[in-house]
Amino acid sequence: MRRQTLCILGGTGFLGTRLVARLIKEGHRVTVLSRDREQHKHLLVLPGLTLENCDVYQEAQLSERFRGKDVVINLIGILNERGFSGSGFRRAHTELTRGVLQASRSAGVTRLLQISALKAAVDAPSYYLRSKGEAEKLIREHGGTLDWTIFQPSVIFGPGDSFLNRFAALLGDVPLVFPLAKPDARFQPVLVDDVIEALLHCLQGGACSRQTYELGGPQVYTLREIVTLVANLTGHRRWIIGLPDFAARLQALVMDFVPGRPFSSDNYRSLSIDSVCTVNGFAGLGIKPQSMLAAARQYLGSLEDNARLSHNRAAAGRALHRR
Repeated sequence: MRRQTLCILGGTGFLGTRLVARLIKEGHRVTVLSRDREQHKHLLVLPGLTLENCDVYQEAQLSERFRGKDVVINLIGILNERGFSGSGFRRAHTELTRGVLQASRSAGVTRLLQISALKAAVDAPSYYLRSKGEAEKLIREHGGTLDWTIFQPSVIFGPGDSFLNRFAALLGDVPLVFPLAKPDARFQPVLVDDVIEALLHCLQGGACSRQTYELGGPQVYTLREIVTLVANLTGHRRWIIGLPDFAARLQALVMDFVPGRPFSSDNYRSLSIDSVCTVNGFAGLGIKPQSMLAAARQYLGSLEDNARLSHNRAAAGRALHRR
């Protein structure tokens, strides 16, 4: 593979940090843009990495940093916004992508890789999916001579994720009964390292040029099955209760005002569409995705071990006290 010079937006996040490490290992030169370089100085241990401050919403700053780069990779995405109007999603997904396209043209960049979302569409029911779909439309219709590839992953999991780990934390906080909105919503969870393989495969374009790839793991799960799996792996024995729609909407409305928004009204609307592939994008790339159960056991299984040890210590303490 030819060594390339890349600029990455969103390179300090869950997917980004693992992608950057892999790119450096493959011998590429990588520039990561960040709002606050000081917060992510740990990335500088990677040889060949440049970490630069940049307001990615300023086209002039983007254009300056894109100059001389072979490829731009846009990983930026948010699952919730501060307000409720959808403007936060449009800014982070749609307007940012517009700026990336304009800056790429100004700087002479010829290749763009864009992480979108499975079921993104301009008429999707949630602001999240709609703004991602609008960003895709901008790339397809206004990309000009830009050589692009769009990736639409289902929910991404892996060590340090905000998906399985978030459920693990919630299960630990909620005793006995766990109320679950949209328990029958379907997902095709995909391992973060498999998404990275897809990105690496498409770095240089070729047959991947101007293509969109749906990325899903080998199994389809309902949300109830996923939460049950996490509960089993972490040792949290909970009674998982599927909420009827009216109660789920109410739960989302209440969670809209909980710090950190573990669940929101927009999340609820996203769950109304199954995040399942219609076309196997990995097959088109010659990649065999990995099982969620096998991978999750490696990083969530330790939580079960810790829970079991805590239970054993507590039991031993009670026995000693009785003596």
